[in-house]
Amino acid sequence: MDKFTRLRSTVVPLDRSNVDTDAIIPKQFLKSIKRTGFGPYLFDEWRYLDRGEPEQDCTHRPLNPDFVLNQPQYRGGAILLARANFGCGSSREHAPWALQQYGFRAMIAPSFGDIFYNNAMQNGLLPVVLADAQVDALFARAAADGVMALDVDLEAQTVATPDGALSFGFDISPFRKYCLLNGLDDIALTLRKADEIRAFEAAHLQAFPWLKRDAAAA
Repeated sequence: MDKFTRLRSTVVPLDRSNVDTDAIIPKQFLKSIKRTGFGPYLFDEWRYLDRGEPEQDCTHRPLNPDFVLNQPQYRGGAILLARANFGCGSSREHAPWALQQYGFRAMIAPSFGDIFYNNAMQNGLLPVVLADAQVDALFARAAADGVMALDVDLEAQTVATPDGALSFGFDISPFRKYCLLNGLDDIALTLRKADEIRAFEAAHLQAFPWLKRDAAAA
């Protein structure tokens, strides 16, 4: 996955609480056996005026002009600002896939669904938890400015407006921080030990040679 170090981007304000994973990527898209192509269907039921289906060309679908992703000033924004309990509901990994493939790299909210929070970081997305009052301040600044940018610095663990008027620290586990800074998901972490794994397997088969025969017979 891509490394996350520091990001400056337009903020996309999604002023809703309890956004569940079915709203992020509706259930019909889970039929796809691919891990790519979910970005066009992000927030499908809110973003479009018709019902989307897997593999559908979204180029000419009718858009909901009131939904934030369809408002031109927010196009290209890579930071999503949301309310409490973002990503609640089912554990589908398609939700962070859709967010990441749309172009988001960071999300800010007072809280996230537990499974979604971990799935996001496994896919190179940074979920930033701030206090309710801090999120309120960011929403207020976004409304006042019309378009607001933020700097998200993972190394320093800070979120700040470019002018420094608002600046907040956030917590993240040292392990997850290390993985994001270095672009490592669980598979990549395991593969860094590939030589040791192969050496162990060779020594194990030498000590217990019948395991090789049993495996070949199976």
